[in-house]
Amino acid sequence: MITIGITGGVGCGKSSVLDYIAKNYNCIIVIADDIGNKVKEPGQACFDKLVDLMGKDVLGYDGYIDKKKMAEKIFADHVLLEKVNDIIHPAVTEYILNLKAEEMKKGEKDYFFIEAALLIECGYRAYTDEMWYIYASEDVRRKRLRDSRGYSDKKIDSIIGTQLSEENFKKGCDRMIDNSGNLKETYRQIDRLMKSAGESIGK
Repeated sequence: MITIGITGGVGCGKSSVLDYIAKNYNCIIVIADDIGNKVKEPGQACFDKLVDLMGKDVLGYDGYIDKKKMAEKIFADHVLLEKVNDIIHPAVTEYILNLKAEEMKKGEKDYFFIEAALLIECGYRAYTDEMWYIYASEDVRRKRLRDSRGYSDKKIDSIIGTQLSEENFKKGCDRMIDNSGNLKETYRQIDRLMKSAGESIGK
């Protein structure tokens, strides 16, 4: 089973790439953000540690950590944000690696994809055969975020400002897909890379 990491800046179209891969290849796709939400649930790895760190007022009426309350706390306190990340990121990595081990035992899938905005920063190169950077020009990304999510230019600036530069994404990855244009061209690039990945690892 080949393990491939997928990363890229906000608005680059990672979801479109993964949707195509999911429909056309025998694979498992794991989204790190989804796992990050899961490990924060009651009874999961991070719940008690996060409540102890942030206080019980971070909880909603249902007993789950309230995302909005949590965001207000951590984005107002850089030190607290780092402490939260130090709890969540290792737990997410462990969860994903356990899933990977389970899938390898089953031996049913050809590919295991991990999608994360912080794939490079969190050291996933150590756990993948290849790292792919999904690229789109900044103008395209900004238009997508305004049109699809209704983001203001100020919000887009703040998000882009916290993410890796194009240069660092390229340095941290083995291959790049240019997703600035039409999807048919993106799909052709994906097919070429999938073929190359399979050949390089003997699939």
